[in-house]
Amino acid sequence: MKEKRILQNKIYLYLTEFFAGMSVMAVELGASRLLAPYFSSSQIVWTIIIGTIMIAMALGNIYGGRTADKNPDPDKLYGRILIAAVWIAAIPVVGKYIIIGISALLIFTVNNNFLIWAAFAACMVVFVFPLFLLGTVTPSLAKYATDSLDDNGRTVGTLGAFNTIGSILGTFLPTFVTIPAVGTSVTFLIFSGILLVLVIIYFVNVRTGGKKMIVGGLLFLLCCVFGHKSNFAFWESGLTYEGESIYNYLQVSENEEDVILSTNVLFGVQSILKKDDTLTGMYYDYAMAAPFMAGVNEKEKLSVLILGMGTGTYATQCERYFDNMTMEGVEIDQKITDLAERYFELPADVKVTTYDGRAYLNAIDQTYDVIMVDAYQDITIPFQMSSIEFFTMVREHLNEGGVMVVNMNMRGGDEGNINQYLSDTISQAFDYVYTVDVSGTTNRELFAGNSPELLTVLEQNVRLEQDSELAALIRRVADRFVAYEAGDHLMTDDKAPVELLGMRVIDELIQNEVLYYKGVYEERGIQGLLESL
Repeated sequence: MKEKRILQNKIYLYLTEFFAGMSVMAVELGASRLLAPYFSSSQIVWTIIIGTIMIAMALGNIYGGRTADKNPDPDKLYGRILIAAVWIAAIPVVGKYIIIGISALLIFTVNNNFLIWAAFAACMVVFVFPLFLLGTVTPSLAKYATDSLDDNGRTVGTLGAFNTIGSILGTFLPTFVTIPAVGTSVTFLIFSGILLVLVIIYFVNVRTGGKKMIVGGLLFLLCCVFGHKSNFAFWESGLTYEGESIYNYLQVSENEEDVILSTNVLFGVQSILKKDDTLTGMYYDYAMAAPFMAGVNEKEKLSVLILGMGTGTYATQCERYFDNMTMEGVEIDQKITDLAERYFELPADVKVTTYDGRAYLNAIDQTYDVIMVDAYQDITIPFQMSSIEFFTMVREHLNEGGVMVVNMNMRGGDEGNINQYLSDTISQAFDYVYTVDVSGTTNRELFAGNSPELLTVLEQNVRLEQDSELAALIRRVADRFVAYEAGDHLMTDDKAPVELLGMRVIDELIQNEVLYYKGVYEERGIQGLLESL
């Protein structure tokens, strides 16, 4: 190998290792945000991302070591880094289309564990190749940086240290700086650009690779043009707001009747504002039974705490129908609270604390008449807010005769489903538990308390309500209450498999949705399927 002057100074080699490690972690975190709007941000998805990336890095290490021994030409290494940089830059442009295409293909061919297979396939196609190429960096640099056996241990150790330090920065910068500030797409472009600059410095110094730099630079610029404002929901136009926070992908849409917030999963409504001040037609309306069960029309003041405030749909609705409530909310995502104030007319007198719901309960001594738990979002149920320890804490923060209402949004039909686990666990903390299914949705509302008079108080307070749309609805809801018969499914802080349980329900929901289209495909083929869409 002809010695390259730039490689004689090991600092450049260490910087290459540093920026390669940084980019790997940045891509990993970017992968979680790219996949979250389509597959959620659950532990299952994170496991798939980490697993596939480790596969890529392991294969890259093997390949890089072998090629460095056979043909120790650094031009080839920096050529691989160039390809990785361009590939990473292309992810914001084409990644979402690949994810949608893979999902559309698998939804008709996979009967079980759709989430796992679709997320795994998407990771393999989108992320494995560039990270495989970056995985070749460490063994190749070890070859170039080692002068003799006398100092090879120190050299390899220093390379590892630079890689680790780069990985640390690559972990913190996307999460706390680039993704909240400029979004996932630009984050990919930033770290792709860093790799590209690293490659250009090398090829300029060794006076070769001119065509590679020109092609790579042009492709990068094209990706910047088409990818810097990439929308996750590319099939939608006219969104009121689309952005990202530390925790979530956020989307606000608006029509003549509603303002709607959707978060990590694009399909569904997480919060809603009715412009005509009517009931939402969603589970929030059913949850209005909780204040009646707590005696809202018999008390001078009724205190309500909402864990999982969102944009304040429940708080806004309660204040609209009752004038004797003090409302307080806990929302972990400050950006959602900002959206609540900007787009969803969150009342100014509603106190919102930016905190984790359970941690907040653990930090306060105050008690409430109603506590609403609305922190469950598809498969991303926080395990720490699903255990017996959590629900016991909720019970301890309720006044005498107080009520907890929980929105469970994945109603399953099989034995041992997620809602059965939640309901059985809640029944261990509360003496009286009632459930009601929300018409036209997969939601189920659960009401729990320790007073035997919950339903009696509900009836009395509805009777005191003036004839109204709300009173009529609550009467219908009360007629459908089912006293829950507890089983022995228990979730604890030590064991709460909420992701796997939720995935089973998602599989069931998906299969029910696509059953018709599967029949069309089996009878009439792809042409018939396209005609029916």
